[in-house]
Amino acid sequence: MVDKGTGEARGRGVPAWVPAGIYALTMAQLAVATFVPGIDRFADKAFGARLVGYALLMALVPAIWFLVERRRRTGKRPPHGAFALVLAPFLVDVTGNSLDLYDSLVWWDDLNHFANWALLCGGLGAILLRSVRPHWVLVLAVTGFGAVLAIGWELGEWWTFIRHGTELDTAYEDTLGDLTLGTLGSLVAGLALWRWVLSRP
Repeated sequence: MVDKGTGEARGRGVPAWVPAGIYALTMAQLAVATFVPGIDRFADKAFGARLVGYALLMALVPAIWFLVERRRRTGKRPPHGAFALVLAPFLVDVTGNSLDLYDSLVWWDDLNHFANWALLCGGLGAILLRSVRPHWVLVLAVTGFGAVLAIGWELGEWWTFIRHGTELDTAYEDTLGDLTLGTLGSLVAGLALWRWVLSRP
């Protein structure tokens, strides 16, 4: 059966519990990091601020989508798969801290900046996919938006724990690398979305 609002087959796609589960798992780990004392790997990483900030940021994209959809009344099904992609980087980041991967694996932080930006911007691009013409513009839009988000993220990291922490001496070089990897991840996401569009009839 075809959904009249979207022209897509009903029953397909990612169910709502997937992004909801990602949100719940992320919040649960953040609560442990914030309120359970004596866990060294969570020390001096601003988890109190992350608990509030991540809760709001993870809810932002779905909230905007539902507000816009409510106004337009097109009858589209919520893009739960795209929501899951947008939320996944927050879960990956928090889980990496929970498993102490940032301190035990030298390459983990670099991988996160590349892969998480690819996931985040891939999800945002998937939401905008039907609204952007010509489709190659989506590559530029996703890459540019990802670069802006990468700058915002680095500013947030500096403000919350780098400026008064132990990483100030190496922050400049690390920030340049993170910005580059985040932008490259956004570019890969944009190219992947463009390729996906071209492959569809």
